[in-house]
Amino acid sequence: MEHISEILKRQPLQKATGAKADIEADTEEPEPCPICKGARFVHPLLPDGKPDYGRVVPCRCTKQDLEEKRHSHLQSYSNLGPLARLTFDNLVREGRGDDPVDRQRFTRAFEAAHEFASRPYGWLVLAGPSGSGKTHLAAAIANCRIAENHPVFYITTPDLLDHLRSSFNPNSDLPYDEFFEQVRNTPLLVLDDFGAHSATPWAKEKLEQLLNHRFTNRLPTVIVTITSIEELDERMRTRLADSDFCQVQITGSRPSALSNWGWAPEFELQKEMTFDNFVWKRDNLPSDERQNLEKAYRLAVDFAKDPEGWLVFQGVNGCGKTHLAAAIVNYRYQQGKPALFIVIPDFLDHLRSTFSPDSKVSYDQLFESVKNAPLLILDDLGAQTTTPWAQEKLYQVINHRYNARLATVITTNCSADEIDSRIMTRFVDQKLSMLFHIEAPDYFAGEKRVPRRPSRGR
Repeated sequence: MEHISEILKRQPLQKATGAKADIEADTEEPEPCPICKGARFVHPLLPDGKPDYGRVVPCRCTKQDLEEKRHSHLQSYSNLGPLARLTFDNLVREGRGDDPVDRQRFTRAFEAAHEFASRPYGWLVLAGPSGSGKTHLAAAIANCRIAENHPVFYITTPDLLDHLRSSFNPNSDLPYDEFFEQVRNTPLLVLDDFGAHSATPWAKEKLEQLLNHRFTNRLPTVIVTITSIEELDERMRTRLADSDFCQVQITGSRPSALSNWGWAPEFELQKEMTFDNFVWKRDNLPSDERQNLEKAYRLAVDFAKDPEGWLVFQGVNGCGKTHLAAAIVNYRYQQGKPALFIVIPDFLDHLRSTFSPDSKVSYDQLFESVKNAPLLILDDLGAQTTTPWAQEKLYQVINHRYNARLATVITTNCSADEIDSRIMTRFVDQKLSMLFHIEAPDYFAGEKRVPRRPSRGR
């Protein structure tokens, strides 16, 4: 791929050369235009229909040439190189993966990228494993904008940092300030391979300066990251939390134990639990229990729309608390927002398994991803093994999220005196937490009394 320094060095030359120089360089004489007779300009007409010999305007025969030159200039400026062949037309809309969930993810990413290309606003972050189509989507956006005569600049993060380092050389053809300003203020920046750079303090500082400038000045930017969103630094995650300006699209699932962007394979049942199929109007319930279940439903819907603080559902097995918690996750996924659903005993098992030499995920990586998930659902509190180690790990997660005021949903069938007092004090903090007791009995037990009702809630 041609370096930006080579492209930018040519810009003054391209601006200085006019149509006349280009015509003289052409070895073949074109057929003269019947309107301007090859002069490439005409005299505009006065109101009385006579030529105004005091003025000249370009002949319409020059418009096509100018458009072609402009397109060539934009293509050169874009730094896309071979990626100029990647468009939406030669991209499979639902992706090439076999997993139905991944195909749905890619379809959403495709639609978001297509919309962004037609009206660039804010930041579009494309995340996913290697080979999932992120770069093709980003290049398709760039090529779509170029086709509409809008400037775009594409560069990978490692190349950007290499150019910045080389610009400090006294013999550099492009000064550091000129190059950095060009990248910072380009109308649309496509930054690929974010996360592939060396994490030196200098590299972090340069990228922080670049992204902070573009975020503060609301400049449209496409970021393609090879790392998961959870692994980005805190300042980057804070920017992405601005849902009015930033959107994150996942192009495929990653081979990891837990993910903030999709259901793990063991949660097939929870994937189907939505607000639409939650049954709170149970005919077999007394009116007070039905009203109580409706209130729980309303609380969950409101929380899903704007997750703040904690929502704790307490009730017997099968009362519907897990269905409501999973419905919150499914709602957030539909909105393209992160959420992490974990069953507490399973999470502790995952945590123990990281001590194995064969583990693909480190203890710190797994523990930190749960502690700092933007929205965390902790299902089945109280079902975990009550070993001191398990109690301490669970308390560390809950205490961290309490102090950091991170959005959390917790379900439990334990009574207040069965829950660790350190945790219970956080549940009853009305400044942060809403503790709601679901009075409805086991839904499946109710089904036995009314066998004709379909099994739709838990």
